[in-house]
Amino acid sequence: MKPIRLTRHAREQARERGATESEVKEAVVKGAREPAKHGRLLCRYNFGYGRRWQGKRYAIKQLAPVIKKETGEQLS
Repeated sequence: MKPIRLTRHAREQARERGATESEVKEAVVKGAREPAKHGRLLCRYNFGYGRRWQGKRYAIKQLAPVIKKETGEQLS
């Protein structure tokens, strides 16, 4: 498997949005892929949640990390 590296910005955004780094990586591996801006890919994945976050109860937590190919690497 290709390495998944999160930028500092990605880690900050995940933290602000209530996601862990391991959840982001799982979304990249298992998520449904769709085109995003600038030749990137969005990896949408739903996790069972069933908890409150910011005062509202959610049955699922959806993550949609955006990924890009680094020079010399290929996205599958």
